[in-house]
Parts: sequence; C-alpha cells; structure tokens
Amino acid sequence: MTARERRFEEEPSAAVRTRTRPPTMADVARHAGVSLKTVSRVVNQEPHVRAALQARVQAAISALGYRRNEAAARLARGATMLTLGLVMENISNEFYARLAAAVEAASAEHEALVVFGSYEESPDKERMLIESMYARGVDSLIVVPSAADHAWLAEHAGLTTVFVDRVPPGLDAADAVLLDDVWGGRAATEHLLARGHRRIALISDDDGLSSVHDRASGYRTALLAARVPADESLVVRGVFDPGRVAGEVGRLLDLPDPPTAFFATNNRAAIGILHALRERPERPAYVGFDDFALADVFNPGVTVVRYDVSRLAGAAVNLLLNPSPAPRRIKVPVELVTRGSGELPPT
Repeated sequence: MTARERRFEEEPSAAVRTRTRPPTMADVARHAGVSLKTVSRVVNQEPHVRAALQARVQAAISALGYRRNEAAARLARGATMLTLGLVMENISNEFYARLAAAVEAASAEHEALVVFGSYEESPDKERMLIESMYARGVDSLIVVPSAADHAWLAEHAGLTTVFVDRVPPGLDAADAVLLDDVWGGRAATEHLLARGHRRIALISDDDGLSSVHDRASGYRTALLAARVPADESLVVRGVFDPGRVAGEVGRLLDLPDPPTAFFATNNRAAIGILHALRERPERPAYVGFDDFALADVFNPGVTVVRYDVSRLAGAAVNLLLNPSPAPRRIKVPVELVTRGSGELPPT
C-alpha cells in the first residue's frame, strides 16, 4: 500500500481497552443471590432449574453483561470439539466462498468445526438459519447480516454473535469486523478523478447495508473534495445480479451525456460491467470493490479495492472465542490494486 493509504490497528476502541475485567459466573451468582452451581446450570441450559431461579440468574446476566467463554465452557463439559456457525448471504458469490474457507481455516487453529448456512438475500431465511443452529446447540455464530432489523437477536441471551462486513440494523452495539469501506470508496473515486473523469457512475447494492452505504459515502466524499457535482442520474441502487447491472450500465451509456467511468461497490457489479462492455463500442474506466477470480486476466485487467479475507475471518473467530461484555469493532484495511481498467482516460 502507498503512504497515503491509511491503516487501522486490529484492536478494540480505547473505551474497551480501559474497561474493568469481564464479569464472571461468580459475579453473577453474588448479584443474583444464588449458588455458583445454579448459575452454571442456567448458563449451560441444564434441566430442572426452577423458573424463579432462572429468571433471577438471567436478570443478573443482563445487568452485568456476562458472556461465557464458549471454548472453555465446552471443554469443562468434556466436549472434544467446538462447533461454530457461519451464516452468509449467498455462498455462490465468490466473496462468501472465500470467507467460508477463511473462517474454516481460522477455526481449525482452535480445533473447532464450522457449519455453514446461506440465506440467499432472504431475511426470513436468515432468521430461520440462526434460530435453527441455536436450537441444535450451535450458539457461537459469525453472521454477515441482511439489511433487516436484528433486534430480535436480543431474545437469545445464550447466543454469542460476531458480525462480519456489515453492522446489523437494530444492534449497533454488537461485535463486528468491518472493512474500511469509506476509505475504499473514496480511494476508488479519487483514482478515477485523477485520470480526468468527471462523469463517474456509481453501481450500488442495497444501501440499507452499512458496507454499501459507506462505500457510496466515500464516493460522494471524493466528488465533493474535487468540487465535482454528484449527479444522481448516474447513481444506480439496489442491483446485485450481474445481468441487471449489465442492463443498467447499458442504459447509462445510452444517456445523452453518459458516464466516462464507473465505480462498482461489489464484485458482482464489477462483473456486470464486464458483461455490458462485451457488446459496447465504448471503453469507460471502472473500478470494483472486492477482488475476484480472473480479474487480472481481462484486457485491461480490472482495477479493484482489495483486502485480506483471512484477516477478516481470523479477527471474527478471535472475537467469537473471546467474548466481552463491551461491544468491539475491528476495522480491516483495504488497498487499491491497479490493473488497467481504472486507468483508462475519458473518451
């Protein structure tokens, strides 16, 4: 990365670093006025605990923000293997396939297995997958959240969740591992501006997703800093299928004053641009967010905003296996990789 590319340390905020020690089961027992054994039975969901005692213990857990160490809890019960869950949007997308492989590799370092689920852009299926995994004893989850409200997760006090790539709506205080999306969007747009482009289109997914919103924010920040008016007629929202993206790119190129460059907020949008340009005489510049297979094989190669997926996955697994009562955010840096498509001049 160049000197002008900012980097973020993978560590919690100052507020988290200065907090007191995490509460223990002994603290919960003292707060609830019950024995340590009772707390252990409630936390581990053992049967035959009176409802009144369960309520007292759960109230103390909520008041103190207690969260158990999943790996330690299972080892204490004599379990030999920890199982983690990974819930993603669509496993057919290359980003999610790479994320799944990276989470599996990071989990293997802790002798943990991973079970996968793909909700295919359906928030209802996302909730079903999470609740089904939880009901089957998989209560440590890594989730790439949909744009739907996730406040319902608070109903599951025994569930430990870390979110990846996006902040879950309705759970702003959740643990999350994010990319530096604002910087990536700004760097991609600044790169196109530096090549002389002033008509830069934005091809965007659902801007209810925090990652998409932040990448678009970086795009707008770069235009503002360059004193280039943001033309909303060049902004496409809510498309993620490459076929639909290709249609939108064609529509934009047919405008009386078409864009000379494109910024795509994900790999599917970048592939859609490639599909559109196969049948077009124009040669606009374009930059994609997310690297993908064969991006360096095309002529010109596809300039992308890239990041280390293994770093993303490793940070998520680490947070999951070391719970904290205070919410934590880790930001993973990104870099601009130039291959030719983003360096084309306006025509």
